[in-house]
Amino acid sequence: MKTLDKIPTSKLSRTSKLVSTGAKIGKNYLKYYSKKTFNPATTREELDQSNASDIYDSLKSLKGSALKVAQMLSMEKSLLPDAYVEKFSLSQFSVPPLSAPLVRKTFKKYLDQYPEEIFDEFTKDSVNAASIGQVHKATKDGRELAVKIQYPGVADSIGSDLAMVKPIAMRMFNIKGKDSDKYFKEIEDKLLEETDYILEVEQSQRISEACNAIPHLKFPQYYPELSSERIITMDWMHGQHLSEFTKTDFTQEQGNKIGQALWNFYMFQIHHLKEVHADPHPGNFLINKDYDLIAIDFGCIKVIPNQFYTPYFELAVPENINDPEFFKTKLRELEILRDDDQPNEVAYFSKLFHEMLSLFTKPFHSEEFDFGDDDFWQQVSNLSEKYSSDKELRKMNGNRGSKHFLYINRTFFGLYNLLNDLKAKVSINDYKKYI
Repeated sequence: MKTLDKIPTSKLSRTSKLVSTGAKIGKNYLKYYSKKTFNPATTREELDQSNASDIYDSLKSLKGSALKVAQMLSMEKSLLPDAYVEKFSLSQFSVPPLSAPLVRKTFKKYLDQYPEEIFDEFTKDSVNAASIGQVHKATKDGRELAVKIQYPGVADSIGSDLAMVKPIAMRMFNIKGKDSDKYFKEIEDKLLEETDYILEVEQSQRISEACNAIPHLKFPQYYPELSSERIITMDWMHGQHLSEFTKTDFTQEQGNKIGQALWNFYMFQIHHLKEVHADPHPGNFLINKDYDLIAIDFGCIKVIPNQFYTPYFELAVPENINDPEFFKTKLRELEILRDDDQPNEVAYFSKLFHEMLSLFTKPFHSEEFDFGDDDFWQQVSNLSEKYSSDKELRKMNGNRGSKHFLYINRTFFGLYNLLNDLKAKVSINDYKKYI
């Protein structure tokens, strides 16, 4: 794969790249409609594939928060056409790496030494390149190490990247009003935290130590003395990426074992630590030869305040969801129902969220849940399709819900999808043994 000697970091250069991509997408639409004029049987699949390729090619050269958006979207299997999910999923671990000279320059800047002066061995070519950084293999004092290096300029471009994305996102999700800024501020703050590698090392050590008693769950050791604000050094962990493992012919027992470890890991964090690894995509997990789950990235940690945690999980109880007055009270606490809502909006959003929560909280309504259940996922798909095509919803203010929903919902959607890939049957309350 071709390496990169530089990454566009100025607002002008990054905007220019996105504008040129927009022009390509415009041409794709012209081609599509021209073909459809002469052949009415032409489907959108070719258009989706062309657009997904052009958008991804642009984002992978920008890296940083722009590519992180693609990574997040690749997890939205029920919302995006397959062509986008397939192409954007490459952002998890298949993007052009930095060139060797740029890697050496980054080391000199942030650790005041070149890599060959620090490690006994250091591979000049990366073994894994993703949205915010790339990983190199190294050895020191007989230990195999993974060294993650952040791309230059990533932290500096987050604000301008989000400013470019904001108008599109507001139209896409029908967000209106001044307080929409709270959502973009939440994303910006989290992305900035992900670029702070000193913080990531601290989070990694704290959470891995707290979760150490959970069976079949492993973590690398981290080395603060070999790390900095843009470089992280940790143990090299042997295993397959979770996405690669789920394509193999694994048994139900193996899927259940890994799935239970994954579920316990997340429920322990959410209910005991009140903070959670909020980036559950397959590139952040490995499976070793003993079918243990290995968590290898703690850059995105979401703290869950009690004023959100309490009403959120109160609505995981069927009796509460089905009590109209209690339900509406909690929707107001969660900022889903607003003081300026008209009666028709109260009725509409109460019905919408009753349907959504009744479905998405199903795993909490029994002692065991089968995440491989096709009926459950068909219901999820049907509900998503129903509201994505609802013209009445487009007329209403989509600016709803606490800012905390952004990363907590992302966490649950990602977790459910990973468990579905594993076809796992899990014991819902098993995590309580380790609290």
